[in-house]
Formats: sequence, structure tokens, C-alpha cells
Amino acid sequence: MKPDAVAVAALVILLFPMGYFLLASPAFLLVKLDIPPVTQLLRGMFNIQFRMMAVTGVLATVAFLVAGRPLFATGIGLIAALAIRGRGWFMQRMDDELSARDAGDTEAVRRLRRLHWSGMLCNAMLVAALVTSIPYVAMSS
Repeated sequence: MKPDAVAVAALVILLFPMGYFLLASPAFLLVKLDIPPVTQLLRGMFNIQFRMMAVTGVLATVAFLVAGRPLFATGIGLIAALAIRGRGWFMQRMDDELSARDAGDTEAVRRLRRLHWSGMLCNAMLVAALVTSIPYVAMSS
């Protein structure tokens, strides 16, 4: 068995934005989400995270296909599809909660916090799944 450099490189490229988000997003747990500049920064971070996951996911899917790894390409392709399709849904929900907060809805901040937690949890689960798959990706069959 020999290392499959293309597949490992694709996985590392995919893990980079996910790891950054995993480390950066908990900082927003320390601030109140009723401060507009804070929530705009949080919104921007989620927006760029979805975009980066879409781009790196598509590139990694192509890399796995080139490496002859269709099963891994399918898994990574699902992550890319989740980022592409999920971005619109997630950002719309965030915008709705921001508008509700600005209109005086006192529960909107709580819903924003739940949305923040759910985004972090989804990312953490995907990172765990990808890190767990590294030994299987690193060795070619």
C-alpha cells in the first residue's frame, strides 16, 4: 500500500477552511448577538464558510475522481452539495433573525444563538468525519 498524494492533498485542502471555522466560530459565544456589528461579522463568517466549503468541496470531489476514489468522491460531493444548497437556507434564516432582532423581537437573539450553535455543531461533525477518514484516504487500495 502506498500513499495516494492527490487524495490526501484534497482532504487537507478541504479540512483547512473547516478547521479555521472550527477554531474561529466559538469566539462569538463570548459576545452578545444583540450588537449589530458583531452579528454582521458572524453572518459574514458563515457566508464565507459556506462559499469556501462549496469551492473546496467541488475541487476535492474532482481530485478524488482523478485519483480513482469514487466512494470518497461521493462523500465529499455530498459535503459540497450540502454547502451549496445549505448556504441559501442558512443565510436566509440568519437574515430573518437579524431583521426580527432589529424590529424589536426579544427572542430573535436566542434564535440567532441557536443557529450559531447548530452551524458550529454541523461543522464539527463534518470535521470529525473527515479526520476519521484520513487513514482510509491516505492508503490506496
